[in-house]
Amino acid sequence: MKVVIAGGGFGGLRLARKLNNKAGMEVVLLDRFNFHQFQPLFYQVATAGLDASNISFPLRKAFHKSKNVRVRLGELREVVMSENKVITDNGDIPYDALVIATGAGTNFFGNQQLQQYAFPMKSTLEALQLRNHLIQNFENASIAEPANRESLLTVVVVGGGPTGVEVSGAIADMRAYVLPKDYPELDFRQMKIYLLEGSPKTLGTMTEASSAQSRKYLEKLGVTVMTSSVVKGYDGKTVELSDGKTIASSTVIWAAGIKGNVPGGIQPDIIVRGNRIKTDRHNLIQGTQNVYAIGDIAYMETPLYPHGHPQVAQVAMQQADTLAENLQRIESKSSLRYEFEYYDKGSMATVGRNLAVVDLPKPKLHFGGFFAWIIWMSLHLMLILGVKNRFFVFCNWLYNYFTRDQSLRLIFRNPASAQNR
Repeated sequence: MKVVIAGGGFGGLRLARKLNNKAGMEVVLLDRFNFHQFQPLFYQVATAGLDASNISFPLRKAFHKSKNVRVRLGELREVVMSENKVITDNGDIPYDALVIATGAGTNFFGNQQLQQYAFPMKSTLEALQLRNHLIQNFENASIAEPANRESLLTVVVVGGGPTGVEVSGAIADMRAYVLPKDYPELDFRQMKIYLLEGSPKTLGTMTEASSAQSRKYLEKLGVTVMTSSVVKGYDGKTVELSDGKTIASSTVIWAAGIKGNVPGGIQPDIIVRGNRIKTDRHNLIQGTQNVYAIGDIAYMETPLYPHGHPQVAQVAMQQADTLAENLQRIESKSSLRYEFEYYDKGSMATVGRNLAVVDLPKPKLHFGGFFAWIIWMSLHLMLILGVKNRFFVFCNWLYNYFTRDQSLRLIFRNPASAQNR
């Protein structure tokens, strides 16, 4: 069976590794990048807490000892189901079974102005662009007239989910401990950090205790949290809210939503809200015989999750595990198939140094503070691919914990460019 896996994220890479060196399986892992990106730590790259290479792992290195997995660099453009092939920017690839694991990108909800001026954070490249922009703003503020500094020193984060909460807390830590030493000529008491959330609370998918605690932590760090606040527009200088209020800022970080990266060739009638593709309990795309979807791109209704599963890494990896078993059973002509059911291991988010929240479903527990922060760090450290990456991330965290500093505030950009992005 020739299995083509489109996407080297949590789900796609997990599936390829599960099928690695399995008899009867020939696997092609297709991705537009030649490395796996550890998305939960993008915000630390954006705030100069980690180097981009620390959270990236070469896909080919993961299969050095593989006899049946091959990595192909390219972008999936269209699925031609009638011919059992995919069209990429580097040619066509035939398949016996196709798995779409292309994940999700930033959802600007059709607002072209926000798409042009706000900074998303869904790839390593975007995290680096944000880091360049933030540091360049501080450089500009150091030589700007006092009247122009306010906008340069104001950061607006849109979206109160884990990403928004974590990046807001990280920037607040920078403001308190790092930036005053880098720029002694600036008064960082004037720097403002806003977290805007359209719903009534932060961390809306977590418990009420986590939501309340995360807001308390953010406000303790000096972040202005504005719930029930919807961004209407942003022209690169001024954020306009739906209630008519405005905020002058040259930096807007967009963490307010995601949408699936659906390739061409998928029937529109099976694409639901959020650009997710309908599948059955075996991750088989509705109306197809051999095309599957896993992870953020997949929409599966089950009795426990009648509105689809949460778009988190654990869902993608568990779906990959189940699908790997089913594909092997199909190849061996077995009629038995496993239905997917998500086992929720809990959710967590970090806000800053010694500050995090953790929710566990069974037993139903909530805790925050230093202990939750240690759990958050330990889990993320274990999930990072590569012993070398884990070692360097741990060393960076350890060094940062005791010195409250990092040496990663570097601007990598073409000096001839006149644009800050």
